Amino acid sequence: MLQVQNISFGYTDKIIIHNINFAVTQGQNIAILGESGCGKSTLLKLIYGLYDLDGGQIFYNETEVFGPKCNLIPGIDNMKYLAQDFDLMPYITVAENVGKYLSNINIEQKNNRIQELLEIVEMTQFADVKAQFLSGGQQQRVAIARVLALEPEVLLLDEPFSHIDNFRKNALRRNLFSYLKEKKITCLVATHDSTDALSFSDETIILYDGKILEKGISKEIYTNPIHKYTASLFGEVNELKLSQFTFVEGEDETVLLYPHQLGISENGILKVIVKQSYFRGNYYLIKAVLDKKVVFFEHNADLKYNEEVRLIIK
Repeated sequence: MLQVQNISFGYTDKIIIHNINFAVTQGQNIAILGESGCGKSTLLKLIYGLYDLDGGQIFYNETEVFGPKCNLIPGIDNMKYLAQDFDLMPYITVAENVGKYLSNINIEQKNNRIQELLEIVEMTQFADVKAQFLSGGQQQRVAIARVLALEPEVLLLDEPFSHIDNFRKNALRRNLFSYLKEKKITCLVATHDSTDALSFSDETIILYDGKILEKGISKEIYTNPIHKYTASLFGEVNELKLSQFTFVEGEDETVLLYPHQLGISENGILKVIVKQSYFRGNYYLIKAVLDKKVVFFEHNADLKYNEEVRLIIK
């Protein structure tokens, strides 16, 4: 239902989106993952039609998406975009913000819809509070409810959980993405949080410097990253050579290993010196050095400073 065909764009003469190409089917949840400044927000704005492309085309249900040069009012019907600034009306209540674009023909139906949306974002108790008195995280939750009000076919979310506390964020993610799947709403989420990709998305696009570095099923992107940059988006990562783990000569292949893939063993060949232990609840993240190079691995107990241990690939 959505096709992005070799698009390029720059705010000035400098191109910041380079020949991006992908397609999305109805009901898919796509995570666009990358570091700040890689072009995630710009890509969503281009898909929504807020900017004019320098090259390429975007199609929504086989209709080409054009920017402000062709549309007096930018944006696409049945597609909604949630920016990072929320854009709430500060002097009206939460309920009024959520129901802003809902019809007043059937007030009971409108109120039921507002109540349903506030339950999804866990803001029912703030229905009569003016938006100006809400925290940043609360405003973000209201903005999510409002963008869902007319039940779009495509939802574009730009860092939708960035201001929300962790204990609220996890429940909100489950509620929101479950609702989108139930309603078969296509969703593209621009994020730097790997949880959005691993737990909820069908596919992940790795964006680096305005280019697609990797694209595929989220689990496979995590399990078999091609680039160290990709692996680093999911946490600490080690770049090691197989020759460091075997006596066989000529094993110069480089491997990317997450900390949980390395463990201590008396028979391990890789000797490292412990420098620091970080308590992570049910395990310790251990920072060690190998020939002046940092190595991270997980262990079930704290380790002493300058202790020498041997590692194997689990």
